[in-house]
Amino acid sequence: MTIDLDNQRCGVIAIVGAPNAGKSTLVNALVGQKVAITSPKAQTTRTRVMGVAIEGNVQMVLVDTPGIFAPKRRLDRAMVQAAWGGAQGADLIALIVDGKAGLGPKMEPIISALAARPEKKWLILNKVDIAIKEKLLVHTQRLYEQLDIAETFFVSAATGDGLAELKTAFAHAMPEGPWHFPEDQVSDATDRMLAAEITREQLYHQLHAELPYAAAVDTEKYSEREDGSVEIHQQILVGRSSQRAIVLGKGGQRLKEIGSRARAELASLLGVKVHLYLHVKVKEDWEDDRFIYRDIGLDWVE
Repeated sequence: MTIDLDNQRCGVIAIVGAPNAGKSTLVNALVGQKVAITSPKAQTTRTRVMGVAIEGNVQMVLVDTPGIFAPKRRLDRAMVQAAWGGAQGADLIALIVDGKAGLGPKMEPIISALAARPEKKWLILNKVDIAIKEKLLVHTQRLYEQLDIAETFFVSAATGDGLAELKTAFAHAMPEGPWHFPEDQVSDATDRMLAAEITREQLYHQLHAELPYAAAVDTEKYSEREDGSVEIHQQILVGRSSQRAIVLGKGGQRLKEIGSRARAELASLLGVKVHLYLHVKVKEDWEDDRFIYRDIGLDWVE
């Protein structure tokens, strides 16, 4: 691809919404490859992740934010802070709404906060492939009555419906200016952070409701071997011994499967052979450990 350096455009788009609205799936689809983990489990995204999408001479920095919800714990507060921090100073805020779930109490604080923000706002109704069409129009009308919405799009991040039109519209809305990232960079996440996220995604996919939300993955060591392969050591932090047993599985088979699938995906994403070593640690107070917050990319909040 040839880029006209004299005619570049670049801007930041904050992707906000309630948990499980499909924000990460949308960002991955627009970027064209995986930059954020996904799962049917709500609140999968914990930190702000930047995905970089390109359309012609336009670079769009998509800030995938944690779902905004009523925080109850320190970790919750840190995630909500990261979400609104990701929207700060954006050229455009895209409010992603689950077209099937619609508008409920969980949307009220988001709408209230957005109403007071100065950034341009677009409404993206997602999951239209499984939503009731008549209700989509009702949701849209209700939001128009509460927010100053400049544009509205109906898409399915899962199937790709409407995404080409959305990406083109995003590109046209970006201001003139130099690109923020090299054209071959798709995210601001380091390989070390990506490794932890891929393993955490496998925890969600394989354990489903068995493992409570309170689990974290800490990459203790990430190094390159002389043969070009990568060696990664990670600890999975859980709050109770019973949770450790769930992660390990009978004879350690569940942990082996988590490691096997995470290793295969990391090898594909990194393009090199991966040696992944996992162990599970019980740490009752991990949510109150400043160093864990630093490692997973969250600011400490009181």
